[in-house]
Parts: sequence; C-alpha cells; structure tokens
Amino acid sequence: MKHGETDLAAQPDAEAIEAILNVGFWASLRREEGYAPKISLAFLPPEQSLRPLRFERQIPLAAGALTRLAPAVERPGIHLGVWRNGEELRVWGATRTIPALCFVLEVVGPGLLVVKHRGSQDAGKFVNVAVLEGDQIKVVDEHGSGFPDCPAALESLLGFCAPESGADSVNVLIQLAVSMRAHGRGGALLVVPADTSTWRESIVPPIAYSLIATSSEIVSLMRHDQRERGRPEWHAALRSAVDAVSGLTAVDGATVISDQYELLAFGAKLKRRDGGAQVEHVIVTEPVEGAVRLVVDPTELGGTRHLSAAQFVQDQRNCVALVASQDNRFTIFAWSPSEAIVRAHRIEVLLM
Repeated sequence: MKHGETDLAAQPDAEAIEAILNVGFWASLRREEGYAPKISLAFLPPEQSLRPLRFERQIPLAAGALTRLAPAVERPGIHLGVWRNGEELRVWGATRTIPALCFVLEVVGPGLLVVKHRGSQDAGKFVNVAVLEGDQIKVVDEHGSGFPDCPAALESLLGFCAPESGADSVNVLIQLAVSMRAHGRGGALLVVPADTSTWRESIVPPIAYSLIATSSEIVSLMRHDQRERGRPEWHAALRSAVDAVSGLTAVDGATVISDQYELLAFGAKLKRRDGGAQVEHVIVTEPVEGAVRLVVDPTELGGTRHLSAAQFVQDQRNCVALVASQDNRFTIFAWSPSEAIVRAHRIEVLLM
C-alpha cells in the first residue's frame, strides 16, 4: 500500500513482464496496411477497470493479433487489458481507466517500447520506468532528481513530486513539453519571471510577435479550485490551451511565457546580453541509470536553437528554457547556482 491507497494494481511477475515485452517488441516491427502499430498494454484484470470494453472471446497475446487490433486502440488513453486465463496471458478487452501503479507497456514505434506505470497520486499522470529501443535499454534513475538545483519539472516527471508541494505549475510545464515534442517541428519555450522584463535584454528587437499582456486561457483555468480541476472537461480545456501555446513554438524563434503562464511573445530571436560572456560549456545530465555527467560545448547538443537557449539561461539566470528537437530529443536548460554553470537536462526518456 502506498500513500494510503487501497485499490492498487497487481504486481506482474518476471514471466509476465518478459512475455508482454517480447510480444510488444515483435508487434512493433509488423505493419497493418502500411502502418506501424501503436498500442498500450496494461496488466490488470477487467474487475479493476471502470466500464471496460470486454471481448466475448479473449484474444491471444500474440504479435499478429495485436497488430490487427492496433488501429482500433491507437488513440491516447486507451489500453488493451492483459491478464492470466489459467496459465496463459490473454487480451480480455480495452479500458480507459487503470488502477494506481499498474504496469503498462507502450509500443511507440518500430523497436521502441516504453515501460511505465500510472502515478499513485494523479490519475492522468504516468511515470516512465524504462525505454527499450532496439538493443538499447535505458532505465530511469529514480534518484535522477537528487542532484543540486534540479528543476521542479524534472522532479515531477520522475514521479516524486507531491501535489501539495506546488506541482500545479510544474504539471503545466510537463504538458507543454509533451505537446511541444508531439508536434515534431522542434521549438523553444522560455519561462521568465512575471515581475520583471530583464529577459528582453536577451531578445533582438523588435520581437516578431510581441503580445499585449493579458491573462491566457491557461491562467484562467489554473485559477479554478481543486473541485473544478477534477472534472474531465477541465482537463480537456487545459490540454486544448496547452496545445495552443505549444503550437506557437513551431514558429521560427522562441515562445515566451511568464512563470504565471501569461503568453508574452513568440517568434522571438535570441541574442547574447550586452556585456554578457559567451557561453562556453554546459553540464549535460540524463535521468538514466549509468548515465555519465558530461561537460560539453553547447554546440554539441544540437543547432543554433540549443546554443541560443544555453546563452539565454546563462544571461538570464532566473529563467528556464525548454527546447524540443525535430529528432525527438528534449532538453531543459536551467542555471545551476551551486556550480555556476548552465545545466542541460536531457529528458526525452521521460516524455515518451
């Protein structure tokens, strides 16, 4: 029992995990009418699901069967339920609800699998455990947020940030990161303090799309009380508002929001602040077991978008920059006061 919860998912044994991973991998390499399958497998009995879609005849847990079924269940939030029927694992149907700590395997693409579980505190939040890509296995380090000056967004992504600690603001950034990565065009999002305009010292004037300061839809939604935030329509409205902001990051230049979610500008071109030193090195970390802490030239992280984001954070040390690459990498740039250097947190393993 964790956090006082009682309706927790059953823990799969090693044999079940191995079987689900094996089938998921081979299914990922197949095609159905030219499309690679994208499916989510959840280990739970139908009794632990709310209003499940149950098959009259259960389906074998086999690559061919999953590939044929994939087009019907590829939308986000739909899981195929897997459970034992005697000694054999079978697919009993589909569900949109799963219990806390439920084992989930998501088939993201050919040879790309993500092991995750549903967070125990937030029904809509999943915590990634491992990413398997071809012959590479990346296990998420649960102590990856233990180093000094860890951004709050990284703590929440790792699943160890309690709601009462002020995670609301972090969750918005997480959703923005996921949405930025999803549009696939790459982009940069700058988060700046609401009570200062010094960030403009690192922007080339005039800003292509500077906005009149008004409360955004995200601001309005975050003012709702906890009861309203528990409603499905509130979550749908927030996702729509987040997608609207993240869509702006696809425009050339950076999008700027305040730490209170006010949308300030997009299409902004970054520059080194007058009198500021050129950023020469950044520390690169990844919350993966066995990952090595590296000190590199920022040009090694990617193109001009990464370099300008690192320079911006060095010049504006109370700001954070989120950068999505077209190759699906995602980096959070934040200043580390304890080491007096920019940290580049590679977090794509947490966003899949």
